[in-house]
Amino acid sequence: MKLWDKGIPVNKLIEDFTVGQDRELDLYLAPFDVLGSMAHITMLESIGLLEKEELPSLLNELKAIYKQAEDGQFVIEDGIEDVHSQVESMLTEKLGDMGKKIHSGRSRNDQVLLDLKLFTRDQIRQLVDATNDLFKTLLSQAEKTKDQLMPGYTHLQVAMPSSFGLWFSAYAESLADDLTLMQAAFKITNQNPLGSAAGYGSSFPLDRQMTTDLLGFETMNYNVVYAQMGRGKMEKTVSFAMASLAATLSKLAFDVCLFMSQNFGFVSLPDELTTGSSIMPHKKNPDVFELIRSHCNKIQGLPNQITLMLNNLPSGYFRDLQIIKEVFLPAFEELLSCIQIANFALGEMKIKENILEDDRYRYLFSVEDVNRLVQQGVPFRDAYIQVGKQIQQGDYQPSRQVNHTHAGSIGNLCLPEIEHKMKQVIDSFNFKGMDSALKQLLH
Repeated sequence: MKLWDKGIPVNKLIEDFTVGQDRELDLYLAPFDVLGSMAHITMLESIGLLEKEELPSLLNELKAIYKQAEDGQFVIEDGIEDVHSQVESMLTEKLGDMGKKIHSGRSRNDQVLLDLKLFTRDQIRQLVDATNDLFKTLLSQAEKTKDQLMPGYTHLQVAMPSSFGLWFSAYAESLADDLTLMQAAFKITNQNPLGSAAGYGSSFPLDRQMTTDLLGFETMNYNVVYAQMGRGKMEKTVSFAMASLAATLSKLAFDVCLFMSQNFGFVSLPDELTTGSSIMPHKKNPDVFELIRSHCNKIQGLPNQITLMLNNLPSGYFRDLQIIKEVFLPAFEELLSCIQIANFALGEMKIKENILEDDRYRYLFSVEDVNRLVQQGVPFRDAYIQVGKQIQQGDYQPSRQVNHTHAGSIGNLCLPEIEHKMKQVIDSFNFKGMDSALKQLLH
């Protein structure tokens, strides 16, 4: 079954190529396609395109299909092109001609746009929840280790004293900024395209505000041409936010791999979280963080992939956009698994204490000693030269005292402030409005 079938068979070679992976990928969209249809037919009844007695029957069947999709029982049958066709076919099989009415006033173009936005909203919420869990783990570790010093590096050279609390909370605050970018992507996603049809609207008096409210969108894409132009733009925008999260995770994973090596030895994982070697019995490899790094580096390429697929496309729909689904839809699960496994592993991580007692880190304290001389009245440049000469001549004896008290430093991590920053970002998503609307629709 094809919604556009006019009785002329398509060459099978052409059909297989043009359908591509759509039938498999549309399973991601199935529950959201049903939700969109429920809102759409509720609106159609309100403007007289469905009989009043038809609506309850259609809604009941759609709720049953929704449950199948949620339970993983929904399948796109052989000979049926996509999720939209499958849903309409199931309704028609159960309800006859009544099922054929649900497509009035919409196109597959605005239907898939809507499905993608509803799917992406849901996936963003899962990423936000998982990121918030990781954030809490990092802050908890920062609080536990705030008094444990470690070396800080520039150019991978020993530089100044740092602390595990400073290191853990740095990544926590980075996640807060990543979600700020994700919140902007969510706002672009959370706009209703339904009613734009094939990109030029409909002669039916569609109530687009009604479907916007029923689906819990913050607003709608008002201009129907722009609504269609949003296909690909939304995915690209969201992919940039995903890439930002992935970049934070990749950098964190690299740190962990570095710090677990014997030449550093700053952190360790329980044996059951590491892997071994087929010939070296002593090996305990941080494979989990190496894989996080690789997955996240892959995800950072997603915006470029989508950008290249969109390049040089004018307004209006083009089949090029179909291929975006192949890289976009699975990326959420890939990133989500990286966040969740990082959260688990970091919660089990142990740190090494008293690292700075090792004499190799004695020069870490040179800046502290320069600053101590400045506080005694020595001009900074003179104090710098004085300590530098001691180091050159081998006479330098570090004080090994650290006294950082300003906001965000070793002695003042500002953990409550970082926690407040994240709470403000999380609250700004307003997932409750979205959840409330969908719960009412499914009631």
